[in-house]
Amino acid sequence: MMRTLAMAVAILALLAVPAQAQMGGGKRGHKSDDTKAEDKKPKVDDKAYQEALKRIPDPKEKYDPWAVTKTPDADKKSSK
Repeated sequence: MMRTLAMAVAILALLAVPAQAQMGGGKRGHKSDDTKAEDKKPKVDDKAYQEALKRIPDPKEKYDPWAVTKTPDADKKSSK
C-alpha cells in the first residue's frame, strides 16, 4: 500500500514539472524596464509596412488559385 502511494506521488511530481516549466514559474523570463524602447519600434515598423503596401501594384488579371487544377476546356464550358 505504501509503495503504491509513493509511486503515485512520484508520478504526479514528474507530471507537474513540465507544467510548471511551461507556465514560466519565476522571474527568469520577465524583462526589465526596456518597454519604452520597444513601444517606439512597432510604430516605425507599422509605418514602413503600410508604405510598402501602397507600393504594390494592382494586378492586371484576377488571380485564380485553382488554375493549375483546371483543364484548358474548363473555361470554355463554364462560360456557356
